[in-house]
Formats: sequence, structure tokens, C-alpha cells
Amino acid sequence: MTALLGIVVVTYSPGETLAAFLDSVPAAYAGPTDIVLADNGSTDGSVEQAAERPGVRLLRTGGNLGFGTGANRGAAVIDPKADFLLVVNPDVVLHPGSIDVLLEAAVRHPEAGALGPAIVTPDGTLYPSARRLPTIALGAGHAVLGWGWPKNPWTRAYRAENSGVHERVAGWLSGSCLLLRRSAFEQIDGFDEHYFMYFEDVDLGRRLSEAGWTSVYVPDAVVTHIGGHAAERAGSAMVVEHHRSAYRYLAARHPAWWQLPIRVGLRVALKARQVIAVRSGKVSAGARLDGRRLGDE
Repeated sequence: MTALLGIVVVTYSPGETLAAFLDSVPAAYAGPTDIVLADNGSTDGSVEQAAERPGVRLLRTGGNLGFGTGANRGAAVIDPKADFLLVVNPDVVLHPGSIDVLLEAAVRHPEAGALGPAIVTPDGTLYPSARRLPTIALGAGHAVLGWGWPKNPWTRAYRAENSGVHERVAGWLSGSCLLLRRSAFEQIDGFDEHYFMYFEDVDLGRRLSEAGWTSVYVPDAVVTHIGGHAAERAGSAMVVEHHRSAYRYLAARHPAWWQLPIRVGLRVALKARQVIAVRSGKVSAGARLDGRRLGDE
């Protein structure tokens, strides 16, 4: 019998997208699933309706706790027999066989703590979901130039756009759809709950690496990400949160007393960009996708 797979969906009034995700699961994975909706305060009725499906459970987290905290709460109640966890956004549609392919890759890569699929937009454009861990240099070049010059060398290096679309180790993988080896996830105590939203997946990749695990990009598995509906509704609040999380991640890499000028410079630079991004949709949207599609190479 195929092994039990735990699926954690972090929800916040996801609307019709949640039903589309759940409809896509049977064709994506041939085995049994334990699906938990870690709900951060939905009010649209979608999660209650979804929980009427067989094998789907609703866990109310008690408030809008953020993505990483919600994922941790959901993972904690997944059946202990599940050795792998799929942490996924509700606005993702799994392509047929995609989870089977990820699990096959996990067998080939016993050192992998996380595995991620190729993520495409609804029009088929490939999203750069397997990236290098950010540094101040990469982050500065990407943040300052990416919105106006998306092919600048810093953005391309950070997004690993020259690495090709093939199975490989990445610094971090997008948390919108992430297969996690449960033993690795529990070893590092899951997502860092200091991050409300954004950079929790970056930080997870970093901590997995420091614990001796890898993050493996598996583009033979494909999912479609419709878009960040919760973030779109929140608007400028999410722009502020993105910059706050960026500062938390980068400042934590420079904790020494003598690195205080670096931390101050980061805070000032990110605050300035935040002010501009709140007022400019083009800046807040960041670098455009490069238009690649699967099979272009």
C-alpha cells in the first residue's frame, strides 16, 4: 500500500481556490492522505464546506497567526504515520502525478529535507521557485534594480535563472508548495514563528542546510499557483510585512556588536524602499518574470 501523506493547507478566506486544490489532489497522489486545513480566521465559509469532504479536517488556529505558525499547527496534528508533509497554499492546483514525482525524488535523495516542484502561473510562465539564499549584496541589487531592470545580474543570480530547469539542489524553495521530510522538519522545529509572512521559507531552507539537509528542486513535478489572494487583500500591510521579514532575515545573519552599522544600514535602506513600494505598485511587485516556460530549454 502507498504510504500515507500528510497535507497541510494554511487558509485565510481562500474562496473557490480551496475547492480547486482539493479536487486536484487525487490525480496528483495515488495514495491515502490526511488533509488538515490550518485556518487562520476564514470568514467566507469555504473552509467549513471543504471540511465536509472525506479525509479533510478543519483546525482553527485561533487567529491570524501567519503562514509559518499556521503550517506548524497543522503539521502537529497530522497522523504520526505520515513520513512526509506537503505544506501548500490553497490557491495551488496540483498537476496529475506531481506529488508522486516529488516522493520518487525523495527516495533518490535521502539527504533532502525539502523538495519543491516547478511552479507555473495560470498562463504557463515558470516562476523562479528554487533560489539562492539571499545575501546583503544579492538582496540589495535585486531590491533596488529588480523592479525596473529584471534581468540585472543580482536578480538573475538570486533567482538562479542561469541554473537551468533541471533537478538540482537549491538554497531555498517556495513555501507555496513544499514537500517536507517530516523527520527533517521536526528536527529544526518547523517554521520560525517570528515570521508572520514572507521569508519563513527562506529561513527554513537555511536552517535545513545548517542541519545537514538539502532542498531539492524537482521540475518534473508541476503545479499551478493562481496567486496570493490573502496578500492582495491586505495590500500595503503586506508590503510592510515583506520588508520587515527581509530585515529580520538579513539582520540575523549579522548579529555581532561590530556589525551594528550593517544592521542600521539595512533598516534605513529597507524602510526607504518600503515607503516607495507602498506608493508604487510597480516597485512593490518587484522584478517581472523572465517569460520562460517549461520545455524552453
